[in-house]
Amino acid sequence: MRIFSARWRFLLPVVLLAFVAGCDDSDPTPEDLNLALGNPSGATSDPNQPNNYLLTRPEYALSYHRSRGIPNWVSWHLAAKDLGTAPRQDNFRADNALPAGWYQVTASSYTGSGFDRGHHCPSADRTASTASNSATFLMTNMLPQAPNLNQRTWADLEEYCRTLVRGGNELYIIMGSYGTGGTGSQGPDNTIDQGRVTVPARCWKVVVVLPAGQHSPDDVDAGTRVIAVNAPNQNSVGAAWGNYRTTVDALEAATGLDLLSAVAPAVQATLEARVDTGPTQ
Repeated sequence: MRIFSARWRFLLPVVLLAFVAGCDDSDPTPEDLNLALGNPSGATSDPNQPNNYLLTRPEYALSYHRSRGIPNWVSWHLAAKDLGTAPRQDNFRADNALPAGWYQVTASSYTGSGFDRGHHCPSADRTASTASNSATFLMTNMLPQAPNLNQRTWADLEEYCRTLVRGGNELYIIMGSYGTGGTGSQGPDNTIDQGRVTVPARCWKVVVVLPAGQHSPDDVDAGTRVIAVNAPNQNSVGAAWGNYRTTVDALEAATGLDLLSAVAPAVQATLEARVDTGPTQ
């Protein structure tokens, strides 16, 4: 039995070369891109480090703090391919990827608290597929966020980020929180869910803006736009997110994190000391 015709014997080397080229290890995976600018806390997937536990998935990476019941930070890459037509799933749920025996925050843990289930990686940043959007509703991607901060100030910042992507850029975004005690629609509180979820005092975000097609930390230079925002987790927060711009250096001092650690040190020094003055819409 003849398996290959003479023509296919001639084409086989070409086909194999094309296959190998398509499997180039230099092509970053979504997981690689989400942490391309560094792991801010050196998180690892070690259950013996419950307050700095690394979870990675194609949609985002995060460092989970079991004692606080929320992430230390969530990091993700946003490009045009991530923005599609998949509808918002609204399927808030516990994250079964946490180690066995850990308390799992549930969809109802925030009920009646006066705080929103605030996304770190937003639902609207992951609309390329239903599965991708669904991943943003895992409770390890949430924090108790004052409604006006979540629905107004932060929502406007998130939409501005997507505007930048639609304008020909791709973004590296890191979001987190720190401190204890916020004020929701029912007044101030330090914890919810019977003390198992901490209400943070501040919410912060760092956005690195690069031209579409640039993926590497080496593409970040002294002229790269970096937006750092630090807002109070208060229902009285102002609507304009641009009023809460700060420096990466200030965020690092407040959180103890090492942000943008994969970027060249000299470039970091310049970018992290600068307050963004670019447009806000």
